[in-house]
Amino acid sequence: MLELILPTAVETQECFGQPPGGPLFPEEQQIIAHAVATRQREYATVRSCARACLKRLGHPQVPILPGYGGAPTWPAGIRGSLTHCAGYTAAAVSHHQRISAIGIDAEPDAPLPDGVLDLIATAAEQDRLPMTQTEPDSPNFDRLLFSAKESVYKTWFPLVGEWLDHHQVEILLNPHNQTFKAQLSRNGLTVGGRHIRHLHGRWTRTQGILATAVVVTSM
Repeated sequence: MLELILPTAVETQECFGQPPGGPLFPEEQQIIAHAVATRQREYATVRSCARACLKRLGHPQVPILPGYGGAPTWPAGIRGSLTHCAGYTAAAVSHHQRISAIGIDAEPDAPLPDGVLDLIATAAEQDRLPMTQTEPDSPNFDRLLFSAKESVYKTWFPLVGEWLDHHQVEILLNPHNQTFKAQLSRNGLTVGGRHIRHLHGRWTRTQGILATAVVVTSM
């Protein structure tokens, strides 16, 4: 699924269904030791996905530990992102020479719980949602909006090291070509001498899962 919305420079690995788990480094095991069994399997599975990507990039197997703000810590020269939800686990990894940042997110293709849309969406975004949900087989656009914002945040945070509130980014969904544009209401990003005020992403869905991705290239 992710290969449909990410460039070929990004290695991806995903798992549908119940997470099978996998081996963990002692440092990783210590972090997750007191979590419930389901959470432990998700944690191990997503790291197995990430290590499969790293192996294809020629990197040795290493622990992937949470760093500042909970973002995963990658080996030097590597950029990546992790995601998991009920029924799906995935990783996306690339070399920094080609990709400056990656953000991926997966969500069940189901409506957001009551009250969540008001917390994550601006008034303008909420006004646009009914206009886009016109096809009988449309995705749940409120959940898609949430996922897009999560992907934007996962791209933003490793580059800036600061929190980005849901209301500090405005998402314009395109239901026809499965893309979206994110307008940053803060000062934007400076990457490789480029000042970026907008981020562009793509989305897809299959087997009841919505997936979104944002990439900032290094070129």
